[in-house]
Amino acid sequence: MPDSNANLVIPPLAGLCDFGAAQRPGMSVEECVSWHKRHHFVFRRLFELLTARITSEPLYELKTAFSHHAYLSAEHATALRTRVSEMREPPLGLDEVPHPGLELLCNEVQCAPDTQALLIGVYEVLVPELIASFDNYIATTNPLADAPSVRVARFALLELRDMSEFGRQAVRALCESRPAPPLDEWRRALSDCLLAAGGLSGRDLAPPLELRPHFSKTPFVFDPVPQRDARFHDSYNGGVNPEAFLYDERYSPRDKVLMLFYKRLREIDVPEMMASIIHQTAGKPWKYYRDMSRQLWDEARHAMLGEVGFVSQGIDWSSIPINFTWSLNLNTQLSARDRHAVLYFIEQGLMPRNGKRFEWEVATESGIPLARLIQDFDWADEVLHSQIGREWFVTEFPDLKSALSYGDRCWSMVLSQWQRYLDEQRTEHRNWWPELYRTACERWGVMPDPQTLAFDETYEEVRADLKAISGSA
Repeated sequence: MPDSNANLVIPPLAGLCDFGAAQRPGMSVEECVSWHKRHHFVFRRLFELLTARITSEPLYELKTAFSHHAYLSAEHATALRTRVSEMREPPLGLDEVPHPGLELLCNEVQCAPDTQALLIGVYEVLVPELIASFDNYIATTNPLADAPSVRVARFALLELRDMSEFGRQAVRALCESRPAPPLDEWRRALSDCLLAAGGLSGRDLAPPLELRPHFSKTPFVFDPVPQRDARFHDSYNGGVNPEAFLYDERYSPRDKVLMLFYKRLREIDVPEMMASIIHQTAGKPWKYYRDMSRQLWDEARHAMLGEVGFVSQGIDWSSIPINFTWSLNLNTQLSARDRHAVLYFIEQGLMPRNGKRFEWEVATESGIPLARLIQDFDWADEVLHSQIGREWFVTEFPDLKSALSYGDRCWSMVLSQWQRYLDEQRTEHRNWWPELYRTACERWGVMPDPQTLAFDETYEEVRADLKAISGSA
């Protein structure tokens, strides 16, 4: 016989809340949607303004964090869009500005004149306001009737709090290392924007305030030239061609792992380039921006995996020149569409037998478990990236062959500037490989192989796919 008292010990209402909370008046669907749209607006603007700063941000840890937090913002904006679409018939009005005060607030943060002001605007204003607003939303809405919204809010809070903690530490670190800019007047201006908007929720009493732009008097201008911090030295150096080393059967898998770690860390140039595509491509469906943000974040993650790879071998990666001319040349020589063409062409080239599978096999044969793990996930991510390219780039062409041919032509148009950088004394194209290899062999307790030590192939006449460069002026 069923236990007639079971209902006395099993939580009611699927564990969502008690009966008291379930009887809370909450909000109407219209009120919920209005609040969601404001959260969505701020998340979307966070995605946009963080993405726009990736290329020009010198500090590596911030460059990668902006990549991550822009992606998280895009994901939460997507979740809110989905929830609004469940509650209302189209048109949903998700591209409308919910209040001029919120627009000015986000414009001010986007136009912050330096990194410290940007971090303060993002991590001491926008992110905390989102946290407080989502907490307030959960406390206000009916937790049973609006359970899907509560779930969206709880997931958002989980990652917003992670973002907030990162930002707290980053702001403190920067303020300890350099004088804090005078921002009291700006902070008051941001506070006024929120007051005028009735808070992020729009439900607070909004006093009549005259809002005036501060930093946003000067419109934001995207800087396509990648910036790196002092650990990235000799960034024009094209004196070592890691692809030529990887595909040469004379060298051992263990030694090739060093080049794999280098290639992964060098991938920080992909977010620098992709950020320019995203920022300079307008009018696409929202899913385009969400998908591209995911790919950009994956590439930043790959760079960090390369960093971890070097750390695992006791090697100081900052002793190696990490080249940035791929992102520099693409950002300054091609249109956003043509940059995307090159990106897709390269992604497709990673799928054949001598692409990501080959790198995974090399890592597996190296006997270094971490290298195998890194390449396993790197390979999986590139499969996704190829799918993203097919959806958002190939569909503009009659067929796949035409899209690939166009991408190849676009890449061929990019001047490597190898000789120019040498002539202008920006680099000597020093062969850094012997030094790295000797350091690794010392860590491994083995003697360097003379043939491996003598590797000396450059990027002077070939691209990363080992095709000849048409010009290097």
